[in-house]
Amino acid sequence: MIRGWRNKNVSPLLSLWMESTRFAHPFIDVRYWQESEALVRDDYLPMAKTWVWEAHGELQGFISVMDEQFIGALFVRPAAIGQGIGKALMEHVKQRYSRLSLEVYQKNLRAVNFYHAQGFRIEGSAWQEETLHPTWIMNWRADQTPLA
Repeated sequence: MIRGWRNKNVSPLLSLWMESTRFAHPFIDVRYWQESEALVRDDYLPMAKTWVWEAHGELQGFISVMDEQFIGALFVRPAAIGQGIGKALMEHVKQRYSRLSLEVYQKNLRAVNFYHAQGFRIEGSAWQEETLHPTWIMNWRADQTPLA
C-alpha cells in the first residue's frame, strides 16, 4: 500500500494537500493555503522524497521528507483519518531516517497528539507571521528513549 511517488505530475498530491490542510487548519484563512499552492507545487514537492498510501487505486495519504530529515508534509484524506494510514506512513520514514523534525501549528491538537504518540518531542516554538499563529518544533531520533 505504501510506495514511493515518482510521478512528475504532483496534481494528485496537491489536491490531497489542499483538502487535508484546510480540514486540519480551520483557524487559518483559506486564502493563505491558496496563495501557498504554487510554492508547494513548484518548490516543495519536487524537492522532497515522497511516499504515498493508496487504496483501490486512490490516493489516501502521503508523507514528504526534505533534506533527509524535515517532514514537511504528512497528510491523510479526511475521510480516511483514524485508519492507521498516518501511523504507517510515519513508521515507513522512521525506518529510513535516524532523525526527523517537523513544525506543527499549536492549535492543530489532533496533529500535535499524533506526533507525540509517534515519539516526537517538542523542542521549541515559532511564530508564523504569515498566519499569525504559533507552531511547535518537534523532533524524533531513533536512539531516544521512548516517552512513558
